[in-house]
Amino acid sequence: MGGISPVTGGADAPLLPKSKLSAKHASVSGAVFNVSTSIIGAGIMSIPATTKVLGVVPAFLLIVAVAWLADISVEFLLRFTHAGDSTTYGGLMKESFGQVGSVLVQICVIVTTLGCLIVFLIIIGDVLTGNQHGESIHLGVLQEWFGIHWWCSRPFALLFIVVFVLFPLVLFRRVESLRFTSAVSVFLAVVFVGISSVMAIAALIEGKAKNPKLLPDDKTSVFDLFTAVPVIVTAFTFHFNVHPIGFEMEKPSDMTTAVKISLVLCAAIYFAIGVFGYLLFGEEVMSDILVNFDHISSPMGSLLNDVVRLSYAFHIMLVFPLLNFSLRSNIDEFIFPHKPLLAKDNTRFLSLTLFLLAVCYLAAIAIPNIWYFFQFVGSTTVVSLAFIFPAAIVLRDVHGISTTRDRVVAATMLVLAVVTSTIAISTNIYNYVV
Repeated sequence: MGGISPVTGGADAPLLPKSKLSAKHASVSGAVFNVSTSIIGAGIMSIPATTKVLGVVPAFLLIVAVAWLADISVEFLLRFTHAGDSTTYGGLMKESFGQVGSVLVQICVIVTTLGCLIVFLIIIGDVLTGNQHGESIHLGVLQEWFGIHWWCSRPFALLFIVVFVLFPLVLFRRVESLRFTSAVSVFLAVVFVGISSVMAIAALIEGKAKNPKLLPDDKTSVFDLFTAVPVIVTAFTFHFNVHPIGFEMEKPSDMTTAVKISLVLCAAIYFAIGVFGYLLFGEEVMSDILVNFDHISSPMGSLLNDVVRLSYAFHIMLVFPLLNFSLRSNIDEFIFPHKPLLAKDNTRFLSLTLFLLAVCYLAAIAIPNIWYFFQFVGSTTVVSLAFIFPAAIVLRDVHGISTTRDRVVAATMLVLAVVTSTIAISTNIYNYVV
């Protein structure tokens, strides 16, 4: 789940033109780029760790299965949206379940976006100040460059980034003002993926690659396997970007085509990163693979490793304001539904902006491991946005367009989502308590 375009959660939010078709239609290729960018985000960092838990073969099957289900759920959203009068995800839920449905979507978007922002800061902290996993200590870029100092600590480094980098970026009142930083962030993500793949292939040729397991070993319990499912679900969740991108297309079928191409492309990228990351680091791969790059040698030495880590860290810094824009808008509309526009109220705008930055900063300091966030968010709000809500819309069928096949698929999707999430949440709670 990556560069999420700003989305207000209310059913009547001014997200799109009043007509369902924009005057200037977007191309399929442009939509593929936008959808792919929405999918690929911080979730890619945990794909290698998920591959380690599952094994290469189950990881591949799970990636394919989740991508396929995501395609079906998006098709449900598009078909029922064009059958009614809604132009947003919240509006679609409001048509089926009233104001309660709209509020549920809004809450899920808030929780998901806030969780992602916290994860972003955790990853930035890992890159700059390192992390410790058991007895394994991973140095950050600052420690490698300057040594161990108080100003290289996670609290100080993140505070510096929040105040001098993120705060100026989140002060923009319009999304269009962030278009240049968004373009740069996409380029940096491509740099990260490209260099990582080349390093893994080079290690394989030199015989330095690790030997990945194809299937789960005896140490992995069946319940542990379910904790990996939310990570993959989170990595394929872009459903609150479906409406903004889809309504720029000339025909609904164009968006369907773009989604299919994007899902195939992203599934291939995820599997490649999972395998290459596992080849590089084996059983030592961490939930945030960026941390591992301080323990690997390359033809260019530490410079290439630092480029890999910093490229993605800067990518995340530039995506941060986009998600913050969405989070801030949803929270403001949720708490102050009858107030004037947030951008026109300086006091409310600055207060909410500072509050959200403070919450994200404190949470990133308190929770050093991103695996827990992907498990929690993926087991609750993300699975609701991606599978539970679309399935519920089909089963509710307020427009009378559901076929028997639709109901069977939706019911199956709903049961699988609820059962998997319940097991994952229960396992996480049990592991945390024990």
